[in-house]
Amino acid sequence: MGDDLGDDWWEQKGNSDSPVGEESEEPEKQPTEQASPREKKGKKRKSVIETPVPVKKKTALKSQTECFMAQEKKEDEGEKKPKKKRKKKKKTITDVLATSDPKPGSPVDLQSLVLEHFKDKRSVIELEELKLQESCFVRSNDLTHSLSSYLKEICPKWAKVQKQHTEKSSVVLLIVCSAALRVIELIKQLTTFKGEAKVLKLFAKHIKVEEQVKLLQTRVTHIGVGTPGRLSALIEKEGLTLPPLRFLVLDWNWRDQKLRRMVDVPEVKGDLLKLLDMGILKGCREGKVKVGLF
Repeated sequence: MGDDLGDDWWEQKGNSDSPVGEESEEPEKQPTEQASPREKKGKKRKSVIETPVPVKKKTALKSQTECFMAQEKKEDEGEKKPKKKRKKKKKTITDVLATSDPKPGSPVDLQSLVLEHFKDKRSVIELEELKLQESCFVRSNDLTHSLSSYLKEICPKWAKVQKQHTEKSSVVLLIVCSAALRVIELIKQLTTFKGEAKVLKLFAKHIKVEEQVKLLQTRVTHIGVGTPGRLSALIEKEGLTLPPLRFLVLDWNWRDQKLRRMVDVPEVKGDLLKLLDMGILKGCREGKVKVGLF
């Protein structure tokens, strides 16, 4: 009897404990199925932070405003910076002459050119010897003459001078200009002046200096028209001698396409001064040679 009651009691107890066991298992499953209030708050905060849309909008607006402000600052800085002053270009001979009337050359111009060139190369006594008296010059061209009319004015007895000249390797009249094309142009202008005189072109373009030496040695030449560089070379090679020379005419006033005169081109100016120093200035001081500026 006692055993039967015991079994029944334990069976009832076991049956009564079974719901308790089920209830005890449920709270263990709750953490996996339901989160605590703190965890819920954390999840809510995390979801707010991780939402991409509002964050992108803010950063986009911020970047736009920053760019706009940076542009405004750059513009303000650009306005505040003082503008750099442009360096004024040095005026060339062409610029000066294009806005001014050309003036005819004078003996003073030639004198100042010679003294300026040799002032650092010669002693005081030698510089005095380079100075030319007014009697060494003939009348300069006033820009109204052609070459023939100018030569007729400064050498009215040309026919007589021409007949008296019989020496080879020399000329009576020497015309100096800056370029070969100008030499040809001037020879054409001599038609009404030269008469029966023999004219020789003396420039370096396409003509060897040895050929010109032979021409001067084989015939009498009255007028030589050339460039200073070639004339200096002929004198050095003794193809052209200076004692018979009576007139030296410098093509002083003529200007090229850049409005430069013969003395405005450094190379030509250097050759001209060298030519003058090879005995022509000495002949002028001795009264044998007359200088004219055409």
